[in-house]
Amino acid sequence: MNSEWLAGLREQSVILLLATTSSNNVTVRRFRAVFGKEEQRKETNMSKIKVTPCEIKGLYVIEPKVFPDSRGYFMETYNRNDFMEEGLDMVFVQDNQSMSVKGVIRGLHFQKEHPQGKLVRVLRGRVFDAAVDLRAHSETYGKWFGVELSGENKKQFYISEGFAHGFVVLSDEAEFAYKCTDFYHPGDEGGVIWNDPDIGIQWPTEEGMELNFSEKDTKWKRLKDTFHFE
Repeated sequence: MNSEWLAGLREQSVILLLATTSSNNVTVRRFRAVFGKEEQRKETNMSKIKVTPCEIKGLYVIEPKVFPDSRGYFMETYNRNDFMEEGLDMVFVQDNQSMSVKGVIRGLHFQKEHPQGKLVRVLRGRVFDAAVDLRAHSETYGKWFGVELSGENKKQFYISEGFAHGFVVLSDEAEFAYKCTDFYHPGDEGGVIWNDPDIGIQWPTEEGMELNFSEKDTKWKRLKDTFHFE
């Protein structure tokens, strides 16, 4: 084998097709072997994310890499290897999705005995998402952080266990999705009233916007009277 032939081989992908036939189906497996450091670097860069720690420890804004073209775009919304590389080693066990109309406020919610970390994002529309630190021994206990999430900016927000979480819908409609580190446990829910003056979340609501709540979310207590994490 001459060196030129080997060099050419290293610049190409080798595709192996394996067809396995049974009486009921045909399984086709496609293997791609990539040669050369440049190709490996391209493959690695495809799944990178940008993680920005917030001023409150345990909160992170995450921006997936988006690959647009004439057809639309592609992105990985979650890749465990990428998260692990950034020191985020949480394990998710449940995915949830909701749709809400403009002015809806959901929150501020948490689970007491089964706290959940949440990776939240918006599929369509815009929301302002907020988290409040309920960790009693934290230097930032009672402090809040908020970020706008939208189908346009594709940002994600990771909220560790020990926080209350909620959002307000800013667009006509919004589809909201999130991954959880623990399952939903009926009867374990806790909450903080959305407009507690001791917290002072600056909800970016428009003048005259009609706010919409569930009955439950109007009855939560203030921070000073509610559960906190030890």
